[in-house]
Amino acid sequence: MSKLYYRSTRGTDNRIESSRAIVRGIATDGGLYVPEAIPQIDLPLGSLSRMDYPELALYIISKFLTDFTEDELKYCIRKAYDKKFDSPKITPLVEKGGAFFLELFHGPTLAFKDVALSMLPHLLKVAANKIGIDKEIVILTATSGDTGKAALEGFANVEETKIIVFYPKDGVSKIQERQMTTQAGDNTYVIAIEGDFDDVQRGVKNIFSDRIFNEALNRSGYIFSSANSINIGRLVPQVVYYIYTYLNLGRSGKIGAGEKINIAVPTGNFGNILAAYYAKKMGLPVGKLICASNENNVLYDFINTGVYDKKRKLIVTSSPAMDILVSSNLERLLYDISGGNADIINSLISDLNKKGEFKITSEMKDKMADFYGDFATDKETFETIKYVFYNFNYLIDTHTAVGYNVYRKYVDDSGDKSKTVIASTASPFKFPGSVARAIDKKYAGMDEFSLLEILAEISGLKVPNAIKGIGSREILHSTVCETSQMKDVITDILGV
Repeated sequence: MSKLYYRSTRGTDNRIESSRAIVRGIATDGGLYVPEAIPQIDLPLGSLSRMDYPELALYIISKFLTDFTEDELKYCIRKAYDKKFDSPKITPLVEKGGAFFLELFHGPTLAFKDVALSMLPHLLKVAANKIGIDKEIVILTATSGDTGKAALEGFANVEETKIIVFYPKDGVSKIQERQMTTQAGDNTYVIAIEGDFDDVQRGVKNIFSDRIFNEALNRSGYIFSSANSINIGRLVPQVVYYIYTYLNLGRSGKIGAGEKINIAVPTGNFGNILAAYYAKKMGLPVGKLICASNENNVLYDFINTGVYDKKRKLIVTSSPAMDILVSSNLERLLYDISGGNADIINSLISDLNKKGEFKITSEMKDKMADFYGDFATDKETFETIKYVFYNFNYLIDTHTAVGYNVYRKYVDDSGDKSKTVIASTASPFKFPGSVARAIDKKYAGMDEFSLLEILAEISGLKVPNAIKGIGSREILHSTVCETSQMKDVITDILGV
């Protein structure tokens, strides 16, 4: 197999191996690492369909991480996909309401981030050893809710690492916040930020890009890396479940050989739908990529107009993981549709930073024909949860509801009846307040922790063990700071 190298979307770091890209997390010029080419599926899908999830993960991931040995990848995959997932299929598929819900929430923190973040700590440790890193790795993460807990769970008590998670103080659900603030582990740190997710994400990116700060920490024996989907080691494992899902549909006779499917993804930071795009570029028969936004519909506007405009007020919605105005992973798509032109990317990012918006060329917009964008209001989100529950006896969370709502809009707009997979990104038990209120308004205003048992009773489901009794767990992290204080908090934690 030929070596696959990585380069920064902004042109400075070129032809570095995947292990180095994973350890760095973000490029030295602030760009994101992308593969020089998207590897292709070179076996018949019929052959791949005989593989279980770990076997397929090895096949796909080895194509992206070519400097890892087979034994190294097998080790990482074995450590990732074990009994921490409550389904042997890892990402099971459920057919309801004329679509297929890809349940990505069967991991230890009940969100899709588990699928990749169960593997990233092991990829990172192997990569660090491969390139001779002798410093302690500090994982710096911004979260809008789910990444934080999944990363904390993955990195807790991993030797020679520390993980520092920043989240918007009033921008996550009570369950998400309690999952993070009760996280045990001698190397785990959770800090609430006075601001929204874009403030948090911008603060973390600025720290990564602060060369003087990084050099000072380096001299003290530390090196930063990231668990966000800006890290290519986080993104690549997400490609696997889209291919696995397609193979499942074929095995069960739901689709014919080579039949195209559509994929609908509730989208915030653009990583999950980008993984679907990469799967399509690898040769997976995919038609439309349906990008579903909530009322923070900057991506909807961009897909339909070619103008990305963040100059708007962030709206706090019932789908907080999507309350984002600057979608970091979009930069990887922009790089791809620009033909890998770093000058164009630097110009677009400069416009975004200085003017609050950018506009792509008509040629670039034409290359986004595979994408369909729309959005769901909070009212529509609640109506969708109620509709799916009462019509199909199936309980979905707010983010999945956004995805299903926009999928139905796409069908109404296009008449396209292709089989469609909805990325179900979180368990409904992570958002019991919104989900219960959607089912019956009498639950409005009730305590989220007590609603867990009520939600279980009305749905016939069990409260997942991961959050059973979470309301009474001891809070271990209570630090709150301004974005301007983030570096000070880090230096206090590290004692430098």
